Amino acid sequence: MYSDVVLGIELHNFEKLLERSKKKRGVTQDHELQPKDLEQLVKDYKACVYLQLGEEFPEDPQQQLWGAVGAVFGSWMNQRAKTYRKLHDIPEEWGTAVNVQAMVFGNMGNDCATGVAFTRNPSNGAKDFYGEFLVNAQGEDVVAGIRTPQELTIKARKSHGSDLPSLEEVMPGIFRELENVRHQLENHYRDMQDIELLAFNGKLYMLQTRTGKRTAHAALQIAVDMANEGLISKSQALMRLKPDLIDQLLHPTLDPKAKKTVIAKGLPASPGAAAGKVVFSADEAVTRSENGDKVILVRIETSPDDIHGLHAAEGVLTTRGGMTSHAAVVARGMGRPCVAGAGEVKVNYSSASFEVGNVVVREGQLITIDGVTGEVMLGEVPTVPPQLSGAFGTVMSWADEFRTMQVRANAETPADARQAKEFGCEGIGLVRTEHMFFEGGRIVAMRQMILASDKTDRQAALDKLLAMQREDITELFRIMDGLPVTVRLLDPPLHEFIPHTEAEMGLVAKAAGVPLDRVRRRASELQEANPMLGHRGCRLAITYPEICEMQARAIFEAAAEVGRSAKKTPVAEVMVPLVSTLEELVQLKKVIEATAQQVQKEQGVNFTYRVGTMVELPRAALQAGRLAEQAEFFSFGTNDLTQTTYGLSRDDAGAFLPEYKAKGIVEQDPFVSLDQEGVGELIQIAVERGRRSRSGMKMGICGEHGGDPASIEFCEKTGLDYVSCSPFR
Repeated sequence: MYSDVVLGIELHNFEKLLERSKKKRGVTQDHELQPKDLEQLVKDYKACVYLQLGEEFPEDPQQQLWGAVGAVFGSWMNQRAKTYRKLHDIPEEWGTAVNVQAMVFGNMGNDCATGVAFTRNPSNGAKDFYGEFLVNAQGEDVVAGIRTPQELTIKARKSHGSDLPSLEEVMPGIFRELENVRHQLENHYRDMQDIELLAFNGKLYMLQTRTGKRTAHAALQIAVDMANEGLISKSQALMRLKPDLIDQLLHPTLDPKAKKTVIAKGLPASPGAAAGKVVFSADEAVTRSENGDKVILVRIETSPDDIHGLHAAEGVLTTRGGMTSHAAVVARGMGRPCVAGAGEVKVNYSSASFEVGNVVVREGQLITIDGVTGEVMLGEVPTVPPQLSGAFGTVMSWADEFRTMQVRANAETPADARQAKEFGCEGIGLVRTEHMFFEGGRIVAMRQMILASDKTDRQAALDKLLAMQREDITELFRIMDGLPVTVRLLDPPLHEFIPHTEAEMGLVAKAAGVPLDRVRRRASELQEANPMLGHRGCRLAITYPEICEMQARAIFEAAAEVGRSAKKTPVAEVMVPLVSTLEELVQLKKVIEATAQQVQKEQGVNFTYRVGTMVELPRAALQAGRLAEQAEFFSFGTNDLTQTTYGLSRDDAGAFLPEYKAKGIVEQDPFVSLDQEGVGELIQIAVERGRRSRSGMKMGICGEHGGDPASIEFCEKTGLDYVSCSPFR
């Protein structure tokens, strides 16, 4: 061990000599070797060290001690430590420390023993003394599996059906003392402890105690139990639980005991695990799903056209895109596992297969993806379904007692809204109206409107869209039952909706009753060099006010209809996207208010509504004081605000951001966790200036960051009123 850890000589060099010694003696277990065999083995080991290093094994204890100290310090920068720090967000500059302590030995006779214990069950959180021990052994023997460990308690021995006596039976005095120490440590540290113990010549020694690792279920149970026992307060119980534990509880996870063959790794874009047959198109996903197959949709990247396939699939794997790519965002919204940006996977649509090195996977073959680790595995790896215990409900009710911010949902379909309501949302913080037109014949009407070359053609398409939009929003108001619903006006980057294939263009031409050539020509005219910064959002509504008017009418007619019969009046919040100047907001607010008055007059019903804006451009954040003169609320669209602050495309950044993280240029992907120094400062400026103009102005966040724990903490400190995120988040 010293040669491996301190001198850097790999263990296999010694294992080879050990195996040779056992073979020569004709035994299979290490402890079956005779003293003279071990004496010879020590000589062979020393010879091995000399052969590898060209110098003798150090015999001086001082030299050995300083060698060990140096090895501990050196371990801070090994690959395993770097990976651990990355997973647990531990800064590199913290460094490490060395403890030097005298040792006692558990292998000096039958009045000696060694063991590991947890003060509570780390698997389920039960208040049971949990652990194992061995008589006449060292700590390594317990974990190495060389001998079968024995249970600590009689109860555990009986429940596991073990014939080996427990510590309670073998060393009753030691056990009673250990039981007292167990309670003493828990009462002192006020948390479940993982302890290493040793009995030496009939005396108990404690070697180490630390906070014990535990499953998500155990973490909840222990926190609730300790609060109920008076060991900790409710707020301490809550702050002890990491948010990602809750996430783990809501999604199926891979069975930790199952074998798996990992072939690739991407970004863990949406939690959960899923297995299914590989398909390469959304249509194929739907077809196979309808036939009863479970499928994984594998794409180079996804687009709005794939929405039906994403819905039909158990999970999605993409070779491009990051944590906030289309696939990632939609998958999270649907509660589907997603692995994105798996660059080593080479997809070939023509042969309906993908390759990873020498491995070829064809359509119909089974694979498993893990949205928690980003792993892609061959075959079907068993999953464990989520199980929510009573402790889950208790923890969430305690959280409600302490929190100050509301939680809304991003939802545009009735199914999403119902799911969000079931999960306890307090309104809808973002209805992306363009998402209502991704499916079936609706996308044809949407394309007809976008491709219209004059107002008459556009109005014909808008009339179709009005009925669809009104129907959907009416249903959202009904489901929310008096809770606020924030409807964002159309904000489609045109490239997401322009038809690209001849078949798609043919459908639009047929629906509009115009020649195919005209559709081709118009599609070509609308192509943009940079669609994300192009003709979208409020710019679309300024150019074509009839679009804004149609949407406002749909919202207000829905509010009027629901208001007639519902006990609680619908609260409509109309949100103007991508505003950068006060003049844009003024013009569109006039259209919205005029439409509201017209609908109220036509319907003979009054309804409550507010007009606000998304703050998603740096100029809007800086001009927040002026915008607040007209806007009645702000919603921070942090996806676009991050893009425009950094000058970075979130769809392309996945190609180089990992390198930035590896080189320490950024700590986190700014599209996953809010950049609090840059983007965050713009939000703080907007909050301060906005509320200076309009006291008590309601403000929230509706970007993907609304589901990220660190970003939520920032929103709390900044004084936002709510966060809004996808139903499952």
